[in-house]
Parts: sequence; C-alpha cells; structure tokens
Amino acid sequence: MCGIFGIAGHKEAARLTYLGLYALQHRGEESAGIVSYDLGRINAHQGMGLVEDVFDESAIRSLKGPIAVGHVRYSTTGSSLERNIQPFLVNHKKGHIAIAHNGNLTNTSHLRETLEEQGSIFQTTMDSEAIVHFVAQSKDRDYRKRVIHSLSNLEGAYSLVMLLDDVLVGARDPHGFRPLCLGKLNGAYVLASETCALDLIQAEYIREIEPGEIVFIRDKKLESMKPFPEQKHAFCIFEYIYFARPDSNIFGKNVYLTRKRLGEEMAKESPAECDLVMPIPDSGNSAALGFAKKSKIPYEVGMIRNHYVGRTFIQPSQFIRDFRVKVKLNPIKDVIKGKRLAIIEDSIVRGTTSRARIKTIRESGAEKMHMRISCPPIKAPCFYGIDFPTKKELIAANYTVKEIEKFMGLDSLKYLSQEGLLKAMLLPACEFCTACFDGNYPTKIPKKFSKKMLEKKR
Repeated sequence: MCGIFGIAGHKEAARLTYLGLYALQHRGEESAGIVSYDLGRINAHQGMGLVEDVFDESAIRSLKGPIAVGHVRYSTTGSSLERNIQPFLVNHKKGHIAIAHNGNLTNTSHLRETLEEQGSIFQTTMDSEAIVHFVAQSKDRDYRKRVIHSLSNLEGAYSLVMLLDDVLVGARDPHGFRPLCLGKLNGAYVLASETCALDLIQAEYIREIEPGEIVFIRDKKLESMKPFPEQKHAFCIFEYIYFARPDSNIFGKNVYLTRKRLGEEMAKESPAECDLVMPIPDSGNSAALGFAKKSKIPYEVGMIRNHYVGRTFIQPSQFIRDFRVKVKLNPIKDVIKGKRLAIIEDSIVRGTTSRARIKTIRESGAEKMHMRISCPPIKAPCFYGIDFPTKKELIAANYTVKEIEKFMGLDSLKYLSQEGLLKAMLLPACEFCTACFDGNYPTKIPKKFSKKMLEKKR
C-alpha cells in the first residue's frame, strides 16, 4: 500500500514530512525515505525500518529546503531491498527527479521492455522507476508535458508525489484506486495519502486529489490538470476494511464511522448468541463497537495488543508474520474464561494468523467462539497494490466457509455479505473496486503480469 507525503513552500519541509510519515507508518513498515530540494541542491536520507529508526535529528537537519517528498514502503512490486527504498531519486540533464509511489502498475513488464529497448538501464525492481525514465526521456521543455507524457503510459493503480527540482507534483490514476489528499499549512501546500497526516502537522484539509488529476505546485501556487479520459471509479474498498487509519477521511467518508457501520451490518446479517463482543485489535475495534451496539451485547477488550510490534499482515515474509502473531496479542483470561464470545475480525487472508489467535483464545477458557468477519471472503489476488498472495494461498479461494470454520476451531464463522459491505460505504457500489471478493477487475490485467503475480512467492 505505502504512504506518501509531500510539501512545498515551508522552511521546515523535511521535519513536517518526517511527522507526516510518522502518521502514515501503518501503510508500510519496511523502509522510509525523504528527499528535499534547496537552491539547486538535492538532499536525501533513506533506510530500512520504521520512520523513528531511519531518521534522527541530524538526518532531519541535513534535509534542507522548502520542498520535500517522503515515503514509507510496503512492497508489492519489487523485493524488500535497500535499492528499492523510495523516494526513488535520479539526476539527469533536465534536473533532479524524486518520486514516491503508492499503488501497483499492471503493465510494468511492457514498460520495462519498451524502455530497455530504448537504452534505459534500471537500477531497481520497482514499477515506480519506469515513471522516472519516461519523464527523463521526454523531449518536451515544459515539465508539465513531461509528467503528462510519463503518466499517459501507465496502467493500473497509482497515487504519487514527485519532485522536479523546485516543483512538487501530485497525481492520482484515472480510476482513483488509492487515496491522496491536499492540504495547506501557512501558505504551503501539502499532499498526503491520508488526512491523519494533515491532522498531525495541523494543516487544513482542502480536498481530495481527484481521479485522473495532476497538480503542479511551484512558488506556493497550485495548477491543476485533468489530461486523461475519464474512467469508471474503482476506489479500493480494502482501504476502509483494514489499511487506512480510523481517524482518516478517505474517498469522502470517515474510516472509523464506516467500520462501525460494517459491524452493524454484520449484527443484522449474522447475529450471535453470546455473552460479550470482543475485537481482534486493532483493526477489528471499530466494527466490534458497531456489532455490540446493534446487538445490544456488552463490548469487552479480551485481548491486549503489544504496540511495539508492527502490523502482521503487511510483513514481507510468512516467517516474520508467524513470529509477530505470537508476540503481538495477549488474552485477558479473566475476561474470556467461561464466556460465549462474538469475536470480530476485519478479514481472513491466509488463515494462519487468525487460527493462531483462535487457539490462544480457546486455551484461555472461552466456552464458545463465534467469529464474524467485516468483509466477504477474499477469493482473488489484488493486482493494484495489496499483497494478497497467490490464489493458492488465499484460504477462502480453496475452502468453503464451513471448512474454514473447522480449520480455525470455531463454533461458528460468518462473513459480511458483499451487499452489506457496500451498503455500509454510503457511496454508490459502482465507485469501488471489489475484485478481491468477486474477481471482477476494473482494468484489463495483462496475462504476463497476472501469471507473474499468481506464481509469486515470498
């Protein structure tokens, strides 16, 4: 998924970018980076790990200049390696280019082959690098036309921020898969994946960058262009289910309130005879509140999360995920023992994480366990920027709900229907991408790309 941030026109651009990335840490924990520009000089600092581990005070002070872009990474295309840390930075005859990208391009193989035939040499395995090559290759003197030329070659999902020396660029693909918002702070323009980053630096939220829109910010002036044909919207519905922070507003709606509505819809569709409702923290918290409210059953915190452990789903390997599951959550046995539980979880992807948690809860003395999932079964891989693995590894693509229920050791398992999910969104169903549930992809997926993704192993 990744988190991106950019700011132009502020003397503390790098420090504010650091804070913005801190707010967006939930979108990627593998690496972090910031690039700034100051009077003809480019400054960069990057590293593997969390934002607080990568940056210290001396690093932030070295990033001088009134314009900066930053990135926290969660890999989908390109391995978890140092050379794949973003922002990706190059220096060429037209100046400096730095790009931070959130999303996944579906025509990456074609783009790389085309560029390599023209003499380009790739330094990374990221799809984002192709964007920079197209900008650098363009013969247009106008930087706006160079950016438009580059983005016109892309297919798939992208929200991005880019530095072209003293110009900050923000762009969102015509389908609008990934969120990107615009804010303002003391005359400086700010771009961020989510509004929670604007809140932290006390920037005023202005609006979302629209699908297919490109904004160019220079000398505290913003210019907006929509150069591409309008496309059917395909907002990623999983942003609401899991990825975005509850205090953010994305696609025009608040994440926390949306998740509460998911819980209410679950309670209507699949009630449970239980003594208390408990979430799997933290992403199940909001839906559990909605379920408890609608069911009129007490809400209890039955597990405590160790907040010094990252998000297990977005870890780059199964080994790390398995380890972190064990240390991440600990049950409160006196709350659970002898109780009939409605356990609320946001999703089941591979099934291994949820099974381990259910085993721990059972061993803590729960009498009955009824699990309710606040989205439909995930049956198809995502090609737009979420690391849903091969179809072979998606448990719901290979087993029935009853089989999964037995595998988990549950007394009952129910998923929210797709109709209930879309009802909770309070936006037209046609606005969302639901391909991970129904396999109806909003764009054409090249066979070469889909085969590569389906065979991909981590």
